[in-house]
Parts: sequence; structure tokens; C-alpha cells
Amino acid sequence: MHCLLIYDIPDDRLRTKIADFCLDFGLDRVQFSAFIGRLSANHQEELMLKLEQRMGSATGKIDLFPICQQDWRNRMSYAQEDDDGIAEH
Repeated sequence: MHCLLIYDIPDDRLRTKIADFCLDFGLDRVQFSAFIGRLSANHQEELMLKLEQRMGSATGKIDLFPICQQDWRNRMSYAQEDDDGIAEH
């Protein structure tokens, strides 16, 4: 199932570690603190457990939203790329 994971974590080092976990699970970064990808329900739970453990008592919030196939097909997206093929922010 497709999913969207977003987070708001003030600590730079912890934020980088959380991003690494997302990449390790095969998610693709779509914004600085947003990742998308396909994860089974079991992998979604596993990822969230690992992220919660890594967060410990640190301040922050992580949300994972499963997206059904119909909603995924209906998504809309726009990106403006520079000459290097990188989307501008």
C-alpha cells in the first residue's frame, strides 16, 4: 500500500536519523520532511515502532498516512525543475 510519512522534529541530528530510517525502508523523499512509498501494513508498523524508539523522549511528531489505490490514482502533483532537473523549493 502507498503511504505518506511526514514529520516535524526540531533537532537536526535526530531529524537526519529519522530521514535515514525512511530511506532504509525504501521511501522516497518528496519534501524536506516528507516521504512517500509502498509499504505493507507490517512494514508500516515496523517503521513506526523503530521511529518511535529512535525519538525516545525528544520533542517531535511523526505521522504515517496509508493511501488507498483509488486515492493514489487521484493524487495531483506539480513541480518546477531547474536546469539540473531538481525541483525548486
